[in-house]
Amino acid sequence: MFKVKLMNKIAKVGTDVLSREKYEISETVENEDAILVRSAALHEMPIGENLKAIARCGAGVNNIPIEKCTKAGVVVFNTPGANANAVKELAIAALILASRDVIGGVEWVKTLKGQENVAKAVEAGKSAFVGYELAGKTLGVIGLGAIGGMVANAAISLGMSVMGYDPYITAKAAWSLAPSVKQAADYAEIFKTCDYITLHVPATPTTKNMINAKTIAQMKDGVRILNLARADLVNATDLKAAIAEGKVAAYITDFPTEETVGEKGIVAIPHLGASTVESEDHCAVMAAQQLDEFLTCGNIRNSVNFPTVGLPRSENPRVCIMNDNIPNMLSQITTAFSAKHVNIENMANGSKGEVAYTIVETNAPASEEIVQTLKAIDGVFGVRVFA
Repeated sequence: MFKVKLMNKIAKVGTDVLSREKYEISETVENEDAILVRSAALHEMPIGENLKAIARCGAGVNNIPIEKCTKAGVVVFNTPGANANAVKELAIAALILASRDVIGGVEWVKTLKGQENVAKAVEAGKSAFVGYELAGKTLGVIGLGAIGGMVANAAISLGMSVMGYDPYITAKAAWSLAPSVKQAADYAEIFKTCDYITLHVPATPTTKNMINAKTIAQMKDGVRILNLARADLVNATDLKAAIAEGKVAAYITDFPTEETVGEKGIVAIPHLGASTVESEDHCAVMAAQQLDEFLTCGNIRNSVNFPTVGLPRSENPRVCIMNDNIPNMLSQITTAFSAKHVNIENMANGSKGEVAYTIVETNAPASEEIVQTLKAIDGVFGVRVFA
């Protein structure tokens, strides 16, 4: 029986994916085989000897020590696309909040409580909250993955012109874009062309502070910036200076920080992007399904630190090997079986950065001698056997 530890409250529809005949699931389980997590920070958590996988119910994995997990042979999964619709809908709201001072207007109306003839007062004071329409404006979408692509398509339906840029766009993502979405040559074209800019990229060393004094200077006067991705993408000090100068008209973020809360020109939303019942259900189900597939037969999909590798489950015994991505590994792995006259029926292999993963199905169970031979190969750091 596999033990799964819950680090946050996970939607029941997700944990129900994991059969109680095969899984013990709780927040207090010890010596866990796997972890299901949403937002809990795991960087200070020791990695147990039995831990094989961590499944994050969401796309971002900043709360998980990826490098440490990789070195320990722990596969980290996320759920790309499961919360995309929820974030897309919040992005539409953010576009409107960036264009029209709805929040300021609502707060002002509250001050009219108790006054006579509120309707007359509203008509007299509403001019202070005049905004702009989205139709006819140009939106720049940086990052055209599951969320960015949906935001781009939604903006088209709102009457906006849309320009997108993503140096890592997949064929699937490209095919999902509306034909009228224009492809920018680089970030600079987005910056100099667009009235609105929305960020949908992960926080990495190359994207951290990508919105800064230098890049803001390239933008149109009065640009409106949306950040529903990660706080680290925007240099808050540079942004506030640009707002004070009038260069940036509005900044809407789903990641409040000490520097952005309560600042003029900034609307800070309390990280509501994926906070819908539907999104939490979708993420929990997807995370649990990926965890179940890995724990029961070794297949990997949607991992952030290991390659996507899988074989349909069959009656054949199976061995899964984790190793450094270096030359001559496959030949050594296959030799470990052939030397003991065990035939390989099916095999799948893939690599991601410095690590590789191989699934081998054989005509006979791998003996303990074969397993020890595999473990002794220089560069192999994980071997799992499935009967």
